[in-house]
Amino acid sequence: MVPEETRTPTRPPEIRPSTGSTAPATPLSRAWTTRLVVAGIVLAALNLRPAITSLGALLEEVRGGLGMSGSVAGLLTSVPPLCFAVFGVTAPRLARRFGPAAVVCAGMVAITAGLAVRPYIGGTAGFLAASALALMGIAVSNVLMPVIVKRWFPDRVGSMTGLYSMALALGTSVAAAATVPMTDALGGDWHAGLVVWAGLAAAAVLPWILLVRARGTGPDTGDRAPATTPDPEPRPAQSAAGTTTVTGDAAPAPALAPEPTTGTATTSPLHGAKPLGTPVTRPAPGVLRITRSRTAWALAVFFGLQATAAYITMGWMAQIFRDAGVAASTAGLLLAVTMVMGVPLAFVIPRLATRLPRQGPIVVVLGLCGLAGYAGLYLAPAAGAWAWALLLGISNCAFPLALTMVGMRARTGAGVVQLSAFAQSTGYLISIPGPLLVGVLYQHSGGWGLPLALMAGLMVPQIAVGILAGRDRTVEDEAAA
Repeated sequence: MVPEETRTPTRPPEIRPSTGSTAPATPLSRAWTTRLVVAGIVLAALNLRPAITSLGALLEEVRGGLGMSGSVAGLLTSVPPLCFAVFGVTAPRLARRFGPAAVVCAGMVAITAGLAVRPYIGGTAGFLAASALALMGIAVSNVLMPVIVKRWFPDRVGSMTGLYSMALALGTSVAAAATVPMTDALGGDWHAGLVVWAGLAAAAVLPWILLVRARGTGPDTGDRAPATTPDPEPRPAQSAAGTTTVTGDAAPAPALAPEPTTGTATTSPLHGAKPLGTPVTRPAPGVLRITRSRTAWALAVFFGLQATAAYITMGWMAQIFRDAGVAASTAGLLLAVTMVMGVPLAFVIPRLATRLPRQGPIVVVLGLCGLAGYAGLYLAPAAGAWAWALLLGISNCAFPLALTMVGMRARTGAGVVQLSAFAQSTGYLISIPGPLLVGVLYQHSGGWGLPLALMAGLMVPQIAVGILAGRDRTVEDEAAA
């Protein structure tokens, strides 16, 4: 009886209200904070790709200015997934220590600094180092965006992921389309054409600073939803297995850690499985063995293969068109068309995916579009350029689909944190060799036949693992089993 007595009163004052009690005190404050989170998500998403696509549009000028070979340029296009893999894995630990909002704020600062200095730092090594600084900020924000969406909008994961993905696609396409014209307007200096994107990144810092100042006084409160309940996604009914530790990356309450949530036998060491049922997946959030989940591995490989295709496209597609005789400005516009396809589709696909029990059919459609686009680039790159750009743009929407599946394949907030970090970090490791290998094949073969064959070949396993990742499973159940 005593432990039950102590358990009951500990829940209302559970530390969390003390950290967030100032914000939800009035509905106005809560609404204002929610709008600020939405603005922060959109502005952050706008800055997650211009560092890459602005460089892709000016890759030939940068190569000439820095004296890069094709292989070194391939290495440059492999830096984004490398940084995403290396730095992305640190995001959950940083979020637990400082709060997700503080980490995303620091990420936006890093993007601003990296983009501001990389055109002028001098030499290939300095350019790579400054790019890595910006990409470090992108990496941690990449991992934490699904976490913030799940935590603040647990009942609107599909629509908010769509909004975030639309903003990401918009930033990607605008950078691809506008970089060359802006460079020409600034006197044809590629340094100036690249540095202007630091201004957009600086604008994204402001809402996250306000969120940290308004919400965060501890390592867990940076972006906690301003709800009257202690947890921002209170879904105990989703699992019969006690999911009160939903937001476990913020787990202060050791008294509640064992957490079979209800039942009179909760204090008995012999309680085990009987009153609450055997599938109690109650390891603390940090103890979830994500590598035991086949779905987690399938999602990580799917993420890696779609990232390979995306970074090859962002880094090399404009060059493919230029080598086929297309003007530089038109090639940049074609790359923008590919990227802008993600604006409407990134809103539609997540919403559709959340309404389907399995996402395999969407994976197949996107993969077939990619195969058709690569075949067109090989057979008639200039004649059908607009059609191939559209098809590859549709295929690249595997990215918002992967983000949506991260939110769907985990049942708890802590599970989303771990699955997002695992899938993205592992996936980006898988994607590292792709852009580099394309550069090597391009330089040594003297054409685009072999690189395009590689891209098309990788689309087949992407479809296969995407079907596996799209099954109606959760990583918590698989890891427990």
